[in-house]
Amino acid sequence: MDIAGGKKGRTTIHDVAAAAGVSISTASKALNDTGRMSAETRERVKRVAGDVGFRPNALARGLLSKRSFTIGLLTNDTYGRFTLPLMAGISEALVDHGVSVFLCAIEDDPALGQVHVEAMLEKQVDGIIASGKRLDRQLPVDLSNVPVPVVYAFTEGAPDSVTFRSDDAQGARLAVEWLVKTGRRRIAHVTGPESFFSVRERTGAYRDVIGDEGLVLYGQWAEAWGHEAVAEIWAGQGERPDALFCGNDQIARGAVDALRERGIRVPEDVSVVGFDNWEIVAAQTRPPLTSVDMELKELGRQAGLTVLALAEGRAVEAGVRKLPCRLVVRQSCGGNPTG
Repeated sequence: MDIAGGKKGRTTIHDVAAAAGVSISTASKALNDTGRMSAETRERVKRVAGDVGFRPNALARGLLSKRSFTIGLLTNDTYGRFTLPLMAGISEALVDHGVSVFLCAIEDDPALGQVHVEAMLEKQVDGIIASGKRLDRQLPVDLSNVPVPVVYAFTEGAPDSVTFRSDDAQGARLAVEWLVKTGRRRIAHVTGPESFFSVRERTGAYRDVIGDEGLVLYGQWAEAWGHEAVAEIWAGQGERPDALFCGNDQIARGAVDALRERGIRVPEDVSVVGFDNWEIVAAQTRPPLTSVDMELKELGRQAGLTVLALAEGRAVEAGVRKLPCRLVVRQSCGGNPTG
């Protein structure tokens, strides 16, 4: 059987079989991990296939395995701030398995979401990864009864689902403990709306390290709020902070600008740490911004491998999997840069 499609000039399974010294049937079984043969023969056929540049035709592989070798990625993060790193990780994890990923952006429109889900099912995707723009909101479309495996990443999952998210509390502890380690003692936390789960997680971890007396200011996810928060703090009475731990990089950038306008040096007078490690913001801040990286690419990689395992019929335990964050040290809080 010519599962390469028999296209003129293209290496086919006939070529693989001839080069490996086996029958076409044996070559096909070896490449599809079916049939009975010695491990040495199976390995030899696969090695020869790689040497001669054989690439199985996806349609033929699908007919043999009853799979489409495609995964759908569904998201309402239309800006792509969180979804694009996730997709990079998913694609990286699945490319070696011959699986393609296609993205459908549904905004916050339930009707549009349903249209995209039905389109995915018509294309016979092997599974769906659902992603969003915050951890504590479900996508505006019900995926609990679709006939393919669903994995959730950076969004609230359905009951008894597999859900991946960054460990916000651990990331916040990394940031605050680093500031303490570098000698800072009066650390304020400037963050987003208290209604966000991630904000409450990070604030709780901040207080675990600093204590309940730590100053927390809730606001918006914007540079303007960082600027406004610094103005509010420095207009008040009492001892001023020697460090700011900010809820995201945009807030941190606004805070750095406001400090500079007041003649306050960063990091000599006040250290500043952000959250997200959004490269376009963190690296362009002056000085470059130390930030917590949520490891979204790794989160996507794990989600991709998990939906693949489910599509292949392997057992996967349901539940929430929290992946650790990483602190990327730059010049805004002193210390030796890590990237």
